[in-house]
Amino acid sequence: MKYQKLLLDIEGQLEALESGNGDILYKAEKGIALVEKCIRKLQQQIVGQDFETQSDEIYFFKHVKPQIFSKLIYYIRLFSIESKRPRGKDVAQIKYLQQQIDKLQTFFNDNLEFYNYYRRGAMSMDEQYFVRGNRDLRMPLESFHFLIDDQFSTCQDGTVATIMAYDMLIVYLRKEVDDLNNNMEPTKNTPMEKPSKLFWTGSKTDLIELLYALHTSKCINGGTVDIKEMASHFEYFYNVDLGNYYHTFIDIRSRKSSKTRFLDKLIEMLHQRMESLDE
Repeated sequence: MKYQKLLLDIEGQLEALESGNGDILYKAEKGIALVEKCIRKLQQQIVGQDFETQSDEIYFFKHVKPQIFSKLIYYIRLFSIESKRPRGKDVAQIKYLQQQIDKLQTFFNDNLEFYNYYRRGAMSMDEQYFVRGNRDLRMPLESFHFLIDDQFSTCQDGTVATIMAYDMLIVYLRKEVDDLNNNMEPTKNTPMEKPSKLFWTGSKTDLIELLYALHTSKCINGGTVDIKEMASHFEYFYNVDLGNYYHTFIDIRSRKSSKTRFLDKLIEMLHQRMESLDE
């Protein structure tokens, strides 16, 4: 796919940004700049060009563009939310963050018909929703850029991007609320453990893919351990900071080629090792 390199490049840049230094406002501002640059490159490939088939056009506006555009919406809304976040007591922050979650949820309720269409993977209206030149007067305000940018937009690709962005924001905000709630709980005195001598030298995204696979398999503590405890164990055991692994997992889920890229690679390498031993 000709867009794959562009998608992989921006994914790598944003992963480096999220795992690097800087506060959340810096990361949001930098993320906006990176994604805007990527969108301009994508726009140059599309504006004034015809797709080979209508299916290609639908795929682009239903899957490719929203995958990138959602990151722009995410960082813009994240910057707005965090810049207005109260810096006082944890209780005040929790109340504020919960209010922001409720506002984001309102978008899903206000666009319930399309939200359900998209979530169930329906395709019956794709020609109306994801082909340029078609109007839908029921589209949300977030998608009105379509009216002035009809060569690079359809009436609902912006809605898909908004759904994806708000999913990421809700996950981020819920984690922030959980962390603040944990800060308010009395800490337990635990004995100091010897630091591990092992270091994870692959990408953090690969480790997070493995983390979620093990958690889903229920093969640790019979499935009773939560993802946060497992993530903490991985971080300690492999001397790595996984950062916002909830956010990274959403990115993994949004892959269009192979959602289990690292696990597929592990299987292939293990097969090769077994075959080499059989020779």
